[in-house]
Amino acid sequence: MPLTFIESVQTHDLRFTLPEGAGADSVHSDPQYSYAVTELKTGAGLSGTGLAFTLGGGNELVCRAIDALSPVLVGQDIESLMADFGAVYRSLLDHPQYRWLGPHKGVVHLALSSIANACFDLWAKSRGLPLWRLLLDLKPEQLLAALDLGYLDDAMTRADALALLQAELPKRAARLGLIKRGYPGYDTSIGWFQYSDDTIKQNIIKSLDQGFDAVKLKVGSDDAERDIRRAFLVRETVGDAARVMLDVNQQWTLPQAIDMGRRLRDMNPYWIEEPTHPDDVLAHQTLARAIAPLKLALGEHVPNQVIFKNYLQAGAAGFLQPDCVRLGGVGEFIAVSLLARKFGVPVVPHVGDMGQIHQHLVLFNHIALGHEVIFLEYIPHLRERFVQPARVQGGVYATPQEPGSSSDLKALR
Repeated sequence: MPLTFIESVQTHDLRFTLPEGAGADSVHSDPQYSYAVTELKTGAGLSGTGLAFTLGGGNELVCRAIDALSPVLVGQDIESLMADFGAVYRSLLDHPQYRWLGPHKGVVHLALSSIANACFDLWAKSRGLPLWRLLLDLKPEQLLAALDLGYLDDAMTRADALALLQAELPKRAARLGLIKRGYPGYDTSIGWFQYSDDTIKQNIIKSLDQGFDAVKLKVGSDDAERDIRRAFLVRETVGDAARVMLDVNQQWTLPQAIDMGRRLRDMNPYWIEEPTHPDDVLAHQTLARAIAPLKLALGEHVPNQVIFKNYLQAGAAGFLQPDCVRLGGVGEFIAVSLLARKFGVPVVPHVGDMGQIHQHLVLFNHIALGHEVIFLEYIPHLRERFVQPARVQGGVYATPQEPGSSSDLKALR
């Protein structure tokens, strides 16, 4: 295999204005979907593209952190780099000065997300493979060498992870049909927080016509009755068979969450997402017990694999929603997925990448780890910005075939 050397690293601050009301929730009222982009340039005509997701303000800070952390990659061959990427990533994660700014969260961690995602993208492109195929082709030992499992050994040792991967190898063949069938999606965009009731009803009808059988509504209003009315409106419009998720975006206190969870029980939500502060593991544990059998979903703002571990240990999450453009990239996403598999908790990613990278990762999760196929969030607002946008028809993500992680953006061409 020819060597592919990284000759330079470039950063790009890309921001995209959304249609009025799109993307808004109970906390983030005026989002500007943005990417802090790492571009790894090579002399072979290939480039690796990595994304970290923000809502506009501060995107430039993530780019500056990428500039500070990435020079160590210059001059390295991508195969040699990825053969021990877990150690490389850990050295960046625990930089003796920049670590102080986290640790393992915030601007620096977002920068690492972008850097790591660019490395995985370039690795797949250098082998001429879509990311999902690259990940499946790796031997379990090779995959683990690309991950950092630091601070997880009280819940999952490296030997545990290796045993899990090896145990699933004989079962892969029975799961490969998913590649042809595609991965089911759910529609987040029917119920943004600022949409009127009429707009939500119209969006639901359109979504059902497009083949989706699961939708999500943003809640967390200062007026609890507004949330309750709109939640029951969605349930009435979609019918009893469809799955409806409610997303609070961290707005409630614990007492509010307990009260609202009980009041919303009769509309049968599939989950209640991000009900309160994402660092408050014990509040989520208390809430999960108080509103059972309703389940909680969380992960969009859980900053690292250690906090995900704590949620799993506490039995506080019914669904995990790691996001590889908010966590430390593809490698940390897989580490969280391994943890979740060991604890028997489904992974249903949040998609700050608009599903571009995660369409690869959910295929890997099911085929290699045995995770249940549920659905993948679909947000169409930046489709036209990507060179190879995710193809969703009949409510299903078609399996990407092009080399890489589907992250290339037209603005960089």
